[in-house]
Amino acid sequence: MADAQIRFGPFLFDPGRMTLARGGEVTQLGNRAALLLKCLVDAGGGTVAKDALINAAWPGVAVEDGNLTVQIAGMRKLLGQDGEGRDWIVTVPREGYRLLAAPAADGAVPAPGGAMPVLAILPFRNLSRDADADYFADGVVTDIITALSRFRSFRVLSRNTVFARRSQDVDIRQAASDLGADYLVEGDIRRAGDRLRISVRLVQGHDEFTLWAERFDGTLDDVFAFQDQIAEAVASRLKPALEQAETMRSLRDRPKSFAAYDVYLRALSLIGGESAEANVKAHGLLLRALELEPDNASILAHAAWALEHRNAMGWPPIGPDDQARCLDYARRALEHCAGDPRIMAPCGMALLQTGKDYVGGMQVIEAAAAANPNDVYVMCVLGVSTMHCGNLDEAVLHLERAMRLGPQDPDRRFAMTGIAHIAVIRGDYEQALYWAGRSLSVNARFDATYWMLIAANAYLGRMEEAKLYLDRLREIAPGVSLARIRAGQPDRYPERIDTVLEGLRRAGMQ
Repeated sequence: MADAQIRFGPFLFDPGRMTLARGGEVTQLGNRAALLLKCLVDAGGGTVAKDALINAAWPGVAVEDGNLTVQIAGMRKLLGQDGEGRDWIVTVPREGYRLLAAPAADGAVPAPGGAMPVLAILPFRNLSRDADADYFADGVVTDIITALSRFRSFRVLSRNTVFARRSQDVDIRQAASDLGADYLVEGDIRRAGDRLRISVRLVQGHDEFTLWAERFDGTLDDVFAFQDQIAEAVASRLKPALEQAETMRSLRDRPKSFAAYDVYLRALSLIGGESAEANVKAHGLLLRALELEPDNASILAHAAWALEHRNAMGWPPIGPDDQARCLDYARRALEHCAGDPRIMAPCGMALLQTGKDYVGGMQVIEAAAAANPNDVYVMCVLGVSTMHCGNLDEAVLHLERAMRLGPQDPDRRFAMTGIAHIAVIRGDYEQALYWAGRSLSVNARFDATYWMLIAANAYLGRMEEAKLYLDRLREIAPGVSLARIRAGQPDRYPERIDTVLEGLRRAGMQ
């Protein structure tokens, strides 16, 4: 079979590898299924007789029509239906079968990219009386595409591809099918004098379900600053919305798959739960995945993250070589990450936190932040690492930016707890309690948040409150001790963690 990839509808068919991709899912086809699909796509949407299909899939073998019927039924189940409930393989009575969509011409629509979801930012509608507002809407869309293109966990269609649909009515399901997109962003702009209002929403392509929506109001006094604000906000808010949607799809549709993207989503969900038990499960899942894909940068980075975070929280080790394996995973991930900031950030933190390589770790983290300053997690890592190894004022700026980028992102707990830590260092204990309290409302199982609540209350002489939080910490982290916490924290500036540890000691931690 020819090696050239073929696009039809939302699918990418690779006859040579016998794979079929749709957005974030790649399926390995059987030999006969691949031969039949190749025969159908070669017909360009035309009808293929049953005899021709049988000869293609069973060359030189006499088989009954029932064999073909079984294969076609299996392919229909695999392909599913289009946005209007039609099968992608159509029965032509008394003749044969045809594909609902003809193969796309070369260059018509970029194909979905491997095992990651595809996102299309549609041209925004101008609902104002001023036709000149089109330029602003186009500029916003272009900036959003540019900002989102920095992310590596989903694929963004190019400006030229989506702007080719400007003159068409926006039918979400049809646009998703035409563009091969799993998710779409649409919006509208209203201009009245020097006032602007832009509404944006993220929808699922197959059912038009709205995952996220927001409205932005501003003036034209500084048009470029307003464009930057919208692009930054949309980019940072879309990432967790997309990630959550893909996590649910992965858990629902591919419960037994250990493909790299599935492992990324499952491990992220488990590690984000902030418990020693979930961490062990994530670690085991990642080890199984590494047996299949030992050089997969995402799996390696999250294996490093699981062990680094375990060490940093002072949880009991999984094995005697946790630290060595953590650093090995991090270094191998960096070798294969191709500059992906979402991989560089946790690997840099592993070098810094577990390996005590403060210069090398900071260099990796700073490079990650330069590659994508719109990623909430990356900015949290930069802020926390700067708190440990750099200027505290700069650390606060990074952490505040992370919270602006992700006002609803669960990763903001790292930023809030980081600011609380800096407040403890500076002796501003009321401020520490404020930020630690906000972090607690986001995730009640993040150990470091309790460290700040215990220490700040102890320094303020509120020993009853300090002991209460210490009891809660012991419930979620049995066996926690000063020595374990100290061993897992950087000591570039030892006093920065020692100040917290002294507060924990005053509250009764041994």
